[in-house]
Amino acid sequence: MSTKTQAHWQALSADWKRLQTVHLRDMFDHASENRFETFSCSVDDLTMDFSCERIDADALDNLLKLAVAADVEGARDAMYAGDAINTTERREVLHVALRGERADGYMVGGAPTADLVDPERDRFLQFADDVRDGTYTNAQGARFTDVINIGIGGSDLGPVMAVRALTDFRESGPNVHFVSNIDGAHLTDVTQGLNPATTLILVASKTFTTIETITNAKAAKAWLQTALSATDADANLAALSTNMDATAEFGVAADRVFGFWDWVGGRYSVCSSIGLSVALSVGSANFREFLSGFRAMDQHFKTAPLDQNLPVLLALIGIWRRNVMDCPTVALIPYNQRLEFFSDYVQQMDMESNGKSVTKSGDTLTRATAPTIWGTPGTNSQHSYFQMLHQGTDIIPADFILCANPTSPLDYQHKLLTANFLAQSQALAFGKTSDEVRTEMLAKGVAADEAEALVPHRTFSGNRPSTSIVYADHTPFSLGRLIALYEHKVFVQGVIWGVNSFDQWGVELGKVLARRVEPMLDADADTSSLRASTRGLINAINALKG
Repeated sequence: MSTKTQAHWQALSADWKRLQTVHLRDMFDHASENRFETFSCSVDDLTMDFSCERIDADALDNLLKLAVAADVEGARDAMYAGDAINTTERREVLHVALRGERADGYMVGGAPTADLVDPERDRFLQFADDVRDGTYTNAQGARFTDVINIGIGGSDLGPVMAVRALTDFRESGPNVHFVSNIDGAHLTDVTQGLNPATTLILVASKTFTTIETITNAKAAKAWLQTALSATDADANLAALSTNMDATAEFGVAADRVFGFWDWVGGRYSVCSSIGLSVALSVGSANFREFLSGFRAMDQHFKTAPLDQNLPVLLALIGIWRRNVMDCPTVALIPYNQRLEFFSDYVQQMDMESNGKSVTKSGDTLTRATAPTIWGTPGTNSQHSYFQMLHQGTDIIPADFILCANPTSPLDYQHKLLTANFLAQSQALAFGKTSDEVRTEMLAKGVAADEAEALVPHRTFSGNRPSTSIVYADHTPFSLGRLIALYEHKVFVQGVIWGVNSFDQWGVELGKVLARRVEPMLDADADTSSLRASTRGLINAINALKG
């Protein structure tokens, strides 16, 4: 534990000891001022309400003091300045430069990032528009009707989420599909019914060596060649990579290779050429609006005082939940069908960034880090796992997200959606007492003995925390702003925990072992060097193959 923050952690522990037995009903009933006004914060049309979290003004003050002691502001400034804050890989962390403007002054290696970012952004956005309007066609002059993005991890999750989220802005763009899983069923399912001749394949791999991506890319190229000659099939290929030799060998012309930089982590790369699939779906103008939303939150995070800084406040609420309340998981529930993949995206962003057990200096952590992030859209989620959220043995905090205006012409459905969004935070916070349950059943004519037997089953303890985020309209701008809110939240938490949020060594071990095991799957392979469990499973698998 850092000596600079030790006293603040102790103060937070004392706050929880004081608040642990206080119910949210009492916090609202006994507030001397409007609790919503005290525990909410807004930037333009975006409002975050954390009044249903189990904190009071003293606890919030101590959380802010913890952020100051951990030097969140200094770490933030170092990131924006282009310092190599990814210490284990000796890299800068400048995904903010991908959506910045030259006037923002971002620098890397002593040179403006705009000198790198702007030309490459213009290139891939021009290509996107050329495909969309038919300027760039297949070798026979036919327009592309479909696009398949082949990637995995950060080269897949961000684009998948954003393309789905911005469905309403596609207009005349091609149908965009995604393949990530090495399971051949994924590529087979996606290509089913598509015309290879009019399908553009994007291969997204910075190094062009990611085994899942390259294996799928080779299979996709073979699929193209079922309808096109080898030479013509190459016109249906583009790559998002920095390995020009490998892309050329694969058959991708240099003018269809779009790069990005090692100071952009994969899970933060959707604003780079990795977002080409998004631009192909919605066009360059909407993609630039998407970037503007990111930049708006970047500027807010960079300049707003900590106590009015949305990413900082969201991060501190998460610290309170994870480290003070000892809640190991968070449900992220967007009340917006367009955001059906948002929870998956944030899951990677959060858990791959801060799922660490050592500090930046290599010391073993004594404090819990990244919670498990999971969730699906409301109201579907209410009919699956919300039973556990309301009455289960574990306290599971929730983040709820709502767009105030509908994303469809069905206004009444949106009214019901909004009512459910509001009802869930209310039900989690305030619950339903046994007296309320008993009185309600007796008023409905339920017999006294039957009512008494049912009271324990219909009682809701409440006092379960949630934060609600609302904004006006679901647009490319608002989506970019929302993503950046969670990006910077993750950054702040990583600073407070003292971890490097920008490496992911834990991803590598499984890949190395898979390469070692793969040749041993042959029936005559020598598996004696493997441990008994792996050797036994290989034997069982081979036996099942008959």
